[in-house]
Amino acid sequence: MDKTTKFWDRIADSYAKRPVADEGAYLKKLELTREYFRPDMQVMEFGCGTGSTAISHAPFVKHIHGIDVSPRMLAIAQGKATAAEIENISFECTSIDAYTPPDEGLDAILGLSILHLLDNWQAVIARVNSMLKPGGVFVTSTACIGGVMRLLQPVMAVGSFFGKLPSVQFLKEKDLLAAFTDAGFLIEHQWQPKPKQAIFIVAKKPE
Repeated sequence: MDKTTKFWDRIADSYAKRPVADEGAYLKKLELTREYFRPDMQVMEFGCGTGSTAISHAPFVKHIHGIDVSPRMLAIAQGKATAAEIENISFECTSIDAYTPPDEGLDAILGLSILHLLDNWQAVIARVNSMLKPGGVFVTSTACIGGVMRLLQPVMAVGSFFGKLPSVQFLKEKDLLAAFTDAGFLIEHQWQPKPKQAIFIVAKKPE
């Protein structure tokens, strides 16, 4: 078990109890996402955590598959789905790099509050594109904390090395958008609730 898995397993129970930081923004992101859903869609969410978003979206699609590297997070997610009697949802302990998509491809992929925690975030964006059907969408919400926040990078790196903090990439908005474009995506929607908050993006794979 690597340091990343250990970190998220360790905080899973406390994470599950935390209230949503900005509930209004969260609800709007759910609403915006559902504008792209259809009842026949196959959806995957990577970095699904304790499953709240996947469970919330499940009634609007045919099936949603959540993946995460933390077994404890997924145990909580499965417990919540079972309690809610949601049957069109499944969970798998794996990373986005190791995940095997269905042969026919996916209609939508969600990556929420996760890209800035991945060392290979550009490669992940490109891989998501390859897993989507033509016309499929990639929905993300990503913290772009480059610029002056880079002063904290050495402290965060030390915390990550000792497994006390997750690995964090100090992204800039322009670099994030460029990575989507380089991967072949078209930006369908872009929204930032407030300055310095995560940037919500719906990117589409061309037909």
